[in-house]
Amino acid sequence: MSFAPNRSTVPVEPTPPTPPPPSPRGGPQQGGWPAPGPYTSPGMPYTAGPYAGGPGAPGAPGAPGIGPYGQPPRRTTNGLAVGSLVSGIVCCLPPLGLILGLIALPQIKKRDQEGKGLAVAGIVLSAVSCLLLVIGLATGGIGEFWGGFKEGVDEASRSKSPLSLRTGQCFSDPGKLEEYTTDVTIVDCDRPHDGEVTGVFKVTGFDKWPGEDPLDKIAEKRCETINGAYALDTWAVPKDVWLYYYLPSSQSWRLGDRTVTCAFATDKKPFSGSVRSDGTTLTDDQESFLKALNPIETVSYREPEEDPDEDFTANKVWATELLAAINTAHADLGQRSWPADSTAAVAALRKELGAASKQWLKLATAADADAYWEAYDPAWEALPEDLGADARTALDLTGAPPAGEGTSA
Repeated sequence: MSFAPNRSTVPVEPTPPTPPPPSPRGGPQQGGWPAPGPYTSPGMPYTAGPYAGGPGAPGAPGAPGIGPYGQPPRRTTNGLAVGSLVSGIVCCLPPLGLILGLIALPQIKKRDQEGKGLAVAGIVLSAVSCLLLVIGLATGGIGEFWGGFKEGVDEASRSKSPLSLRTGQCFSDPGKLEEYTTDVTIVDCDRPHDGEVTGVFKVTGFDKWPGEDPLDKIAEKRCETINGAYALDTWAVPKDVWLYYYLPSSQSWRLGDRTVTCAFATDKKPFSGSVRSDGTTLTDDQESFLKALNPIETVSYREPEEDPDEDFTANKVWATELLAAINTAHADLGQRSWPADSTAAVAALRKELGAASKQWLKLATAADADAYWEAYDPAWEALPEDLGADARTALDLTGAPPAGEGTSA
């Protein structure tokens, strides 16, 4: 009895397939087997599929780009287009906006950028601005506009607090020199103005706000001296221009303000021209002459308001002060050699002062009010009313008091 082998238990090895015949070197592979690698042919460039940078791949020339995560990249805005629009809007340099816009348009097309609308708008606005500029230059409108603009800027820059005023500055006061002023406008002294600063000083001697009355007394006395030294040629000061000053307020005092600003000012019609006549503007002869004569004028304005019948002592004191001023002027004029063309006029004035001194001596030594009244008119008549107009003219000073005013009361 014979048995056949059990096929379920005996493995049978499969017959291997017959390999295909080899292809010629470099030829196509049969059976769909892949090529061994990218550098299969010596001297051939590396090529790969479309997502490895080959022809037709995203980002390659002629192919659409792909941004991060497969999204298209954002297009940039042309900077020249933005500059063109800004220049066209502000109208500062219209030709610049026009040029920038014309340059931007071809750049936007070539670089596939955004901003075409901006460039076109800039070109249009700049073209309009250029047209307006040409019309303005032809008609003079630009000059008027620029002049008004410049004047406005200048005026704004000249607006100052009274505390910031300095000697020699002329100013206009919008409040017309009212009691409280927060700002003034500095102007050229050749232009109409309300006042001219003669000097400043600091108040001392007070630990706390002293009140307005004490400050008024200090300011009036100090500013009178400052103004007198600033405008020695008093006849050159217009008729309605008087002593004026700005005081610290109680509020500014708490902030440390102690400054008093002295000035010549008017609350009526503004005046033009500087009233300054001191050592910076006068010759030695002019300064000496005015310093000799001015005390007579200053004291004459201090005559007491009360008659000698009411206050005899005050009137005698005043007459004595004026007599001293006359005698001092007489002596000072005789101690100096004057320019040839003014010598005779100064000598004549000096002679008149000598005669006036005798009459004012009688007034100053009057025994009572009746004697005072008796000597009063002769004293004023002896004092030269023009205080040496001829001598002043010869020395190139103002030859007449403002509005024909004299020194007499």
